[in-house]
Amino acid sequence: MTNWYMADPHFDHWKINDMSSRGFASVEAMNEAIVEGVRSVVKDGDTLWILGDFAHDNRYDPDNLSRIFKRLPGRKYFLPGNHDSEFVLNLPWANRGEFKDIVEFEEAGRKLVLSHYPLLTWNGARKHSSLNLFGHVHNNWCGSRNSVNVGVDCWNFRPAKLSEIDRRAASLPVNPLWDVVEPGLEGRTAARDAAPCRPEEPEAELCPAV
Repeated sequence: MTNWYMADPHFDHWKINDMSSRGFASVEAMNEAIVEGVRSVVKDGDTLWILGDFAHDNRYDPDNLSRIFKRLPGRKYFLPGNHDSEFVLNLPWANRGEFKDIVEFEEAGRKLVLSHYPLLTWNGARKHSSLNLFGHVHNNWCGSRNSVNVGVDCWNFRPAKLSEIDRRAASLPVNPLWDVVEPGLEGRTAARDAAPCRPEEPEAELCPAV
């Protein structure tokens, strides 16, 4: 069994195609690309964490959204985002009725802190093995050394597993505010300012490419 992490699919929300420069010809093509991206890696026995914004408010067809949900493999857990309606919350998530804004657990010796919004610091953040996984910001920011954006816009419209996330985290800069909020941690001095993640910039190839 593998845990997979993603955020911000925004199914049926056509405006996100332009807002996040997704480049699809239609909302149907966008939906299908994300569904197939999930199905290409997630198996029926796996766990899929979706960190918010499954859809956008009420800008969707409920029947279509239900069909999309059923096509996604794995045991599906959800953290609500800022655009998720009551209909989305009532889909048959594995944790329906027990939603939290922040979820913490350990995987492969790492403390993972899941949230829709990127966190600057959190309980256990001073441990080098602790990692925040987030969404919300789409392709505006890939994250930092210990806080990684798992939004579909940054991962070729598919979820990511921990080994992939770890590789990306190692390539990202330390958050420039880290020494302000968590001073004195060896090896976590900000090397340079965090920069927006833009697909057209050569240095941003990690986002959205895997």
